[in-house]
Amino acid sequence: MTDFDAIDALLAEARKDVPLPSPEERRALREGLNVSRPQLAQALDVSPSTVAGWESGREPSGEVREKYAYFLTGARDKLAAAEPRQESASEPEPDDETLATPEPCVLCGQPARHQVEGFPQHLDPAECGTAAAPEPAKKPNPERRDSVRVVPVGRRLRTADNPDLIASAVAAALDEHSGDVEAATKALVKRAIPDAMALLDHSRKGGRYDVIAHPWLPDILRKQTARGADQIWEARPKWARPELPPGEHEVTALDLNGAYLSALKTHLPLGQLEHSTGNHHDRRRAGVHLITPPEWEHDAYLPNPIGSRDEPGPLWVTEPTLRLLLRCASPAYGLCDPPEIHESWTSGSTEGLLEKFRVALKDARERAIEEGDDVTLEYVKAMYSKFVSTLGESNYNRELYRSDWMHLIRSQAFANLWWKAHRAYDQGLMVVRAMGTDELHVIGDWRAVFDEGRGVTQVKVKDVYTVGTQTGD
Repeated sequence: MTDFDAIDALLAEARKDVPLPSPEERRALREGLNVSRPQLAQALDVSPSTVAGWESGREPSGEVREKYAYFLTGARDKLAAAEPRQESASEPEPDDETLATPEPCVLCGQPARHQVEGFPQHLDPAECGTAAAPEPAKKPNPERRDSVRVVPVGRRLRTADNPDLIASAVAAALDEHSGDVEAATKALVKRAIPDAMALLDHSRKGGRYDVIAHPWLPDILRKQTARGADQIWEARPKWARPELPPGEHEVTALDLNGAYLSALKTHLPLGQLEHSTGNHHDRRRAGVHLITPPEWEHDAYLPNPIGSRDEPGPLWVTEPTLRLLLRCASPAYGLCDPPEIHESWTSGSTEGLLEKFRVALKDARERAIEEGDDVTLEYVKAMYSKFVSTLGESNYNRELYRSDWMHLIRSQAFANLWWKAHRAYDQGLMVVRAMGTDELHVIGDWRAVFDEGRGVTQVKVKDVYTVGTQTGD
């Protein structure tokens, strides 16, 4: 071999590291394709913690770096190719909807073809005929546009046809009890159910669907005894990690805010439930389903999506539980086999049936927190929690009898908690406990995963404690 041959051989063997995008983009590309860390780790023949390290700034080397770069390049190309189709196929944002028939603008009363947050309104201020009140003792300024008033989102002008029922009730209670906060709060909580129903009726004005107050329900949704329960399984979690690694660990108990309030956004059946059989799921309908759940092999680190159930065999579950199982069985997650559906009681559904009701409660809650208004905060909490708990066979709510809705909303809250647990696990935290609708215990830097605060999408610390010892007990 000549000197030149040796140099050629050296150049052939030498290689320059393939460039990789930033750690933030690596994670964004993976999540953009709904690929979990365990899935990518399996394809690259590494551990999920290794992938987490790459997305935190560590650099791979050798052949696995080339494979990782190949995945990231392919992910970037696939997401870029999908962007135009997603934009053309996207639905209008809920804050800006086009009306089929013009309705009176809440600001000027003239016909408007759009609605914002449920209120008909002109999007272009120049089209709105609202006149601002003249300012006395000031000369008119020709450059001012006194003929237009722009109302910021979230602070809409309240008219006689659009009253703030929650604020009015709080003000009246405080006035009736001469400013006594404790007495006013007690009175408001006591009347939370009828007030919630009045708010629901108000939010349904102009809605496309009628709410059937007392539809016929199948026997599976009726209590077997006066103090007993019906046959629906809500998938309530009561899970604790069976084993922890040796050593001492600091556990943070997180509290999810407004669990039932968030769960009001779920697929609810509109009318009377209809029976069907067969292993088929129609995403345009919602209700309850008799299924044989799949085997769950991840109980060592994640709770079972159907909750804490020891008995084997088929069981009646709700729409949120079924959709959770189907999503876990999808190729994006691959956590279990699909459940087998035997029969169903369903009706045509919508996810936005209670949306205006939910938004009104959420906005009032956020304003109360911002302003330190504990009276309104307790009142709103009682409204949505009692609304859910009295939808079934209850003597406290005679206006709306939808035990199917009650089960679906509760199950949606449990499903939301499960996804929080999965998110914690997927982001490298160790999930220790999941309880009820709002309690999640984790080990690790949870602030890198969840936002801390009192908002409905945030979490707050409920407790911090230590488990295990230096000897590994």
